[in-house]
Amino acid sequence: MVPEPRSSLSRRSGTTRRRLLTVPAVGVTAAGLSMTLPAWLSGAAAVDVLTARRRMPWVRLLSFATAWSWLESAGVAGAGVLWLTGRTDRADLHYELQRRWADALVGALRLCAGLRIEVDGLDALAPGPIVVCSRHANLADALLPAWLLGRVAMHPRYVLTDELLVDPCLDIVGNRLPNHFLERGATSDRELSELCALSKGMGAAEAAVIYPEGRLATEERRERRLAEMAERDPERARRLQSLRTLLPPKAPGTQALLAGARTADLVFLAHKGFDGLDRLTSAPAHVPFAEPVKIRLTRVSRAEIPEGPAFARWLDDSWLEMDEWVNE
Repeated sequence: MVPEPRSSLSRRSGTTRRRLLTVPAVGVTAAGLSMTLPAWLSGAAAVDVLTARRRMPWVRLLSFATAWSWLESAGVAGAGVLWLTGRTDRADLHYELQRRWADALVGALRLCAGLRIEVDGLDALAPGPIVVCSRHANLADALLPAWLLGRVAMHPRYVLTDELLVDPCLDIVGNRLPNHFLERGATSDRELSELCALSKGMGAAEAAVIYPEGRLATEERRERRLAEMAERDPERARRLQSLRTLLPPKAPGTQALLAGARTADLVFLAHKGFDGLDRLTSAPAHVPFAEPVKIRLTRVSRAEIPEGPAFARWLDDSWLEMDEWVNE
């Protein structure tokens, strides 16, 4: 028998250690919040009343945290059942589990945070293959593509950072499906070739999802990225200087996905009204949602997508247009 490579053994060991922490933590959180419900409910209500917040944001946020922890636990349990019954290779069952999990989380946000969603262009998501370029405003917007694609019976292949592996459902189910978890800021040839391989073979019911900004968009990050860009590419920095909300996009990852799926169209996923959930300190000011979250899906046929160096300029122009729409 050929011994397993040390790097593979190391990754498996790291995965085991991580899950031994994250899986019990979610269960303990769910049980703890449930058992202490009278205490935190009265405490959160008191804080909301004392701060004159009739919208009761802390009550809503802690209620959602309770729902999230139980839904995470249910997702892990579902993945465990598939493992115990020897069906970890059944992608269809894992996609169904992912769809139900995403639907349940959106339902919890509706119930606890007053979330309302208006979607323009849902039919742009089907048929595939497609590459979805989504805005990245907060941790929760990783949920939107899975929820939207699930509504039209499409299966997503995500490009996500490995930091999200602390979420046990994303970790366990995500690693059983064709997704790619990359290191923060990695743009090596190896990573790009893996993204190209990720989108290869996509069919009419499949989509690759990427966040070209690479990070949650903040004013500080936008200014820093534009300043760094001004040193390397002053012309591009001047062109993107008018961005007010979005970060300058990174083209190589999207190009790699398009290179792997030679017939795929591209869909831009823009949304507004979902901001403010990137930090716990800012969340109370946005919960419950005062206005509906608006989602706009725009499909571009493959024949209209430029190749080579022209693609980066085209993506910049598309991102400027998205930023303008977000700020209307």
